[in-house]
Amino acid sequence: MENSSDKTLVTDQSVVALTWIMKDMQGEVLDELQEPVEFLVGGDDLLEAIDEALLEHKVGDNLELHLEPHHAFGDYDEEKVFLEARKWFPAALEEGMAFDGHALPAGCNADIPKDALYIVTDIYPDHVVLDGNHPLAGIGLELRIKIHSVREATVDEVGRGSAGTGFFKLESGSTLMPGNDTLH
Repeated sequence: MENSSDKTLVTDQSVVALTWIMKDMQGEVLDELQEPVEFLVGGDDLLEAIDEALLEHKVGDNLELHLEPHHAFGDYDEEKVFLEARKWFPAALEEGMAFDGHALPAGCNADIPKDALYIVTDIYPDHVVLDGNHPLAGIGLELRIKIHSVREATVDEVGRGSAGTGFFKLESGSTLMPGNDTLH
């Protein structure tokens, strides 16, 4: 018996279950979703370029996308990099740790924009480098995507703008991609 969702086309406010391989332009694998993960199309779960590419496709379809930085995570912006005194940070500080702009340690530059997540990229004896760029800013991406299921989004999912995954958002305490332990 044929599954009726096999014929359902992806539309805005559909929930799609996807697997993918995401590579940079040199062919290095950045992420691989081997098991299907659900995303809300037309919400906040995926990049706009991915949402648009998925529209009108169906279960079983495979897509190959090439995304330039401006369609992915933006161009790298040197203005989002800050050098702060090491003494303001916890002793157990490690590269890769993230700090919400609203919760930077007391003593940090008050002019650092609060609406970003800052990743510690380098630690020196007297200074710490904080980078407010997305870790994939400035990088073109190649994606191979497979659609495993399509369903109508629930009212709750539409209201939240998410199927619960929030894949492409960097949030405090959540700097890992769902497919593996690669920073996104």
